[in-house]
Amino acid sequence: MRSLLVAILLQGAQGFYLPGVNPYSFSAGELVKLKVNKMTSQKTLLPVDYYRLPFCQPENGPKMDHENLGEFLAGDRIESSPYRLNMKVDMYCEQLCITNLGRGEQKGISPNKMVRAIRKNYHNNWIVDNIPAASKVEDDTTVTTRYWQGFPVGFIASDTKKAYVHNHVNIEIQYHSVETEPDKARVVRFTIEPFSIKHDFEASADDDDDSVEEGAARPFKVADIQNPIESCNSKLGKKEHTRYEMVYARGREPQPASGRVLFTYDVTWTENKQLHWASRWDVYLSMDNAIPAKVHWLSIANSLVIVVVLSAMIAAILVRNLRRDFNRYNRLATDEEKAEDQEEFGWKLVHADVFRPPSFSPLLMAVCCGTGAQLLCMSVLTILFSAMGFLSPSNRGALIMAQLLLYVLLGSVAGYVTARLYKTFKGKSWQKATAAVAFGFPGITFGLFLIMNIVALSQGSSDAVPPLTMFVLLFLWFGISTPLVFFGAYFGYKQEAVEFPVNTSSIPRQVPDQPWFMGLPFTFAVGGILPFGACFVELYFILASVWMDQYYYVFAFLLLVFAILVITAAEITVLFNYFQLCGENYHWWWRSFSTGGSTGVYVFLYSFVYFKQLEANSFATYVLYFGYMGLASLGLFLMTGFVGLGTCLWFNKTIYGSIKID
Repeated sequence: MRSLLVAILLQGAQGFYLPGVNPYSFSAGELVKLKVNKMTSQKTLLPVDYYRLPFCQPENGPKMDHENLGEFLAGDRIESSPYRLNMKVDMYCEQLCITNLGRGEQKGISPNKMVRAIRKNYHNNWIVDNIPAASKVEDDTTVTTRYWQGFPVGFIASDTKKAYVHNHVNIEIQYHSVETEPDKARVVRFTIEPFSIKHDFEASADDDDDSVEEGAARPFKVADIQNPIESCNSKLGKKEHTRYEMVYARGREPQPASGRVLFTYDVTWTENKQLHWASRWDVYLSMDNAIPAKVHWLSIANSLVIVVVLSAMIAAILVRNLRRDFNRYNRLATDEEKAEDQEEFGWKLVHADVFRPPSFSPLLMAVCCGTGAQLLCMSVLTILFSAMGFLSPSNRGALIMAQLLLYVLLGSVAGYVTARLYKTFKGKSWQKATAAVAFGFPGITFGLFLIMNIVALSQGSSDAVPPLTMFVLLFLWFGISTPLVFFGAYFGYKQEAVEFPVNTSSIPRQVPDQPWFMGLPFTFAVGGILPFGACFVELYFILASVWMDQYYYVFAFLLLVFAILVITAAEITVLFNYFQLCGENYHWWWRSFSTGGSTGVYVFLYSFVYFKQLEANSFATYVLYFGYMGLASLGLFLMTGFVGLGTCLWFNKTIYGSIKID
């Protein structure tokens, strides 16, 4: 059984996936489309459209690829490109076009668009046959290939501090021949090696250079290169692909990111007999084993240690004490004890008050629990579907789409939980409670999303969602989610209120003074640190995938860590709940919710630590990062808070149902 579990986890860790698309087989010489996606930067966190910079454009202008809702929300903008690729047809220093990048760098003068993008460390993200481009970097001694974050637009020279553009790319594509169709092949690997080559050229006769303005692009231009490198020299009899030694030979200079620039490219086709089409995404999902599975196993081992220690504490404290309490409360009192009229002590004393509705806003408590239940169900189902392989990164936007649709469809869960709990609290404003859960958290989310969208729009980022997509989101909210919330609330109010094993008195009992370690600040601080410690390693990798454009596809590990997080939050909340009741403090509703939800606060505090790695320094980046991290932390707070309260409710019903009440 143990070996079977290990095999399943390893399979998930190695990137098993269901692509959801059929493989396309290309004939020799057939056109292979190269598409361009948004440009990304770790410094700004704001993706921008590829053609915002004066790159070469297709003859009739770029055409937008068909995108789903998830791709729009992720900021993807996939468009056509002027690069001409044909299956198994090598190209040598093919000229693409001449563009004017704008004025040169001078002190006191604002740099052109290309220079600004290079200084902000923007990277290109190209796509061939639905696989993203890997980046190949070469120096005098090593060759490094990276399968995430794309390849840089240019670089800043260490000596001159000037910006230089990568105006030449080596496009290296590997293919695998189809066994059933020997004359056809499938693309299995796509790598880009960028170079900066200063071509001294004269435009050909049909290139009216005087009409070229900044940002203009005339595709398919041909120029006469005056100082060609070997691969660009048509007079040489032997054709060669561009190599590192050619580019960095003595006397060669890189291309400054200004003025008229000639863009060129090489295309190299290589057969790969070992790599099959079904396995072509594995190197991306594993990030070329940059993060070994051992790291995740150590993270899980660390989390399991926390769970085991916490469970042992609960077994030692709760089980032993509860057994003693049950024996004391349930046994018949002797004549001597009756004569002495011994006073009861401990958690039994508050039996007539323990199930009293929350003293502060029962409606808000019910709404928070309903939203937390909705988020918990959405998270569990999303991770399960991902671990089963249905939400592969090869289906761009699938993960965001799944989360959004599951959240919308699970509105009935939020309505049901809110209604059932609010009825238990003897609340009368059921319409207000249902409306609050239907418009509360979604309203906060949409309002923050609207602010983020305005910020992205002001920065010209592709993160800005088009108006049509905004209307789709509003339809999902008001047209599907809200009716489902009211539908679930209808059945929740039809159900009987939650039955408690003891009756609640009409007069509240006075709560004695509590020691400092049972105060809200202490329980809030300690209650979140253990669940956070159980999941912070996986949290680091998840944040890297969100903010640093890395891949995260070890959902089998994430499923385990998520289960450990839920168990840890439940156990620590029950432990503090027992101590609180023993101190004759029956105000446990909000305390248990805040103790369980404090994990979200720790995640938000950790986001400040992680932010230092991003090298971001603009106001828009601060708003974008902390806005979305705050929203995610709020969702986690509600989710783990519901787990804590639900566990404590079950625990209190169990222990008070096990004793005799006079």
